[in-house]
Formats: sequence, C-alpha cells, structure tokens
Amino acid sequence: MIRSIQNGIPFFQFDHLGAYTDINHGIFTRNAGCSDPPFHHLNVGQGIGDDRRHVERNRRLVAQCMQAEELVFLDQVHGRRVLTVSRHRGVFSDCGPGPALTADAMVTDMPAKFLVIQVADCQSVLLYEPDQRVVANVHSGWRGSILNIIGCTIDAMQHHFGCRPDRVRAGIGPSLGPCCAEFVNYKTEIPAEFWPYRDSNDHFDFWSISRDQLVRAGVAEKNIESSRICTRCRTDEFFSYRAEKITGRFAAVIGLKRKIE
Repeated sequence: MIRSIQNGIPFFQFDHLGAYTDINHGIFTRNAGCSDPPFHHLNVGQGIGDDRRHVERNRRLVAQCMQAEELVFLDQVHGRRVLTVSRHRGVFSDCGPGPALTADAMVTDMPAKFLVIQVADCQSVLLYEPDQRVVANVHSGWRGSILNIIGCTIDAMQHHFGCRPDRVRAGIGPSLGPCCAEFVNYKTEIPAEFWPYRDSNDHFDFWSISRDQLVRAGVAEKNIESSRICTRCRTDEFFSYRAEKITGRFAAVIGLKRKIE
C-alpha cells in the first residue's frame, strides 16, 4: 500500500487500484480529524457516542480528499445484503429485503457516488472492474466472512452489470489480523469449514479467508492486494474495537470519477 496525504489528511491507497485514473479510493487513518477522545480524531461513525457535528465535519474532510460529490454510507449489520446503485435501475438489493441503505456491501456504476465502509477491526474489501467501470465496497467482519458477503458482492457485480470476476481488482483493507483474531468460543461461533484457518492459539486468519473467497468467486489471485495491517496492533493509525471497545470508525472509500465531457 502507498501512504498519501491530501489537505493534511493521511490515507492509504492500494498500488494496483491507484493505477486506474478513472477511480479514486482511500483507506483513511484515525488521524487529523476533529473528534475528541475516545473517538479521536477522524471518526466517521454516527450513533456511537461522538458529537454529530464532529462526525459531519470529519466526513466532509474525507469527501474533500476524495474529491467526492457524494459519500454513500450504509447501516452495517454484519449480514450478506448487497445494495446496488445503478444509473439505469435505481437502488435495489440482493439477498433479501430490508430498510433502505441497510446492507453490508455496495455496488455502483454511477460516477461521483463514493462508497464508504466504516471500520474498527472488520475488513473493508474494495473492488473495481475496469471494463464495465463498476466499483464495490464490502464490509466483511467475521460474521460476514461466514456468510460469504464477498462472494455475494461479486455475484451482484456479475449479474447486474456484466462484470467478469477475472477482471475484478480487489483490495483487502487494514483489519483484525491472524495475530489478534482470537475466538475462544469458535466451536459455537464459527462453522467447521473455517477451522483450517485456525492456529493452535484459537486465532483465525480472516485475511486468507477473504483471499480464498475472492478466488473462489473467480477473481484472479494476482489481482488481489492485501494491506496485511492489523488494526488491533496499530491503534496509533486505526480504530480497533477489540483493543479499545469505545472507539471511532475509520473510512474505506472507493468511487468512480465523473467524466469530463
């Protein structure tokens, strides 16, 4: 990953996604925002105890860095629902009905709509298919991994937009690493099919799970980049629920730039 700074705000970018000039993306850190402790500083999560005015200002800072006309946020619920925003079909969802903007993944072919996943240990998975010019952003915590929200999102890209999975570029953002993803009650929480990803200390490698789910969905392994940054180990840079309990949410963002006619 490449560390960048815009308007005094630090963020990371994936090398392979950064090569495409028709999109913009960023994994923001917790730094350089205006929230007070314990949400310091660049918290973009509403409804977790932070001052709403601070959150709104932080969101504006993220939008300015991304040159985004609109940031699209979800009510993330650790499920497998995929929200699709299409220039031709409007807003609709896969994997069942639910309230508007309640989902754990978003897909769009609309320029200037920048998709945001809010993170504090779960994975954000940024996706781009350059031939069809479609972007997606996935919230994949351990529950989402079990439900294969990643596979659901690739399916939505393929079914609704004609995307070819082998052309999809994927970036797995900073999240709870195998060094810290301990599940002492794994026998009741995590299905046995995922136990091969467990080590002798009951730690699970969800980075590898996501990579394997992407490959099984048809994404070429060479097109997958993982940050391999553990949020619990790096609370100087990122929010971590496991480490801090009461904490903020950092932003993972991707969107299509508006074409200049």
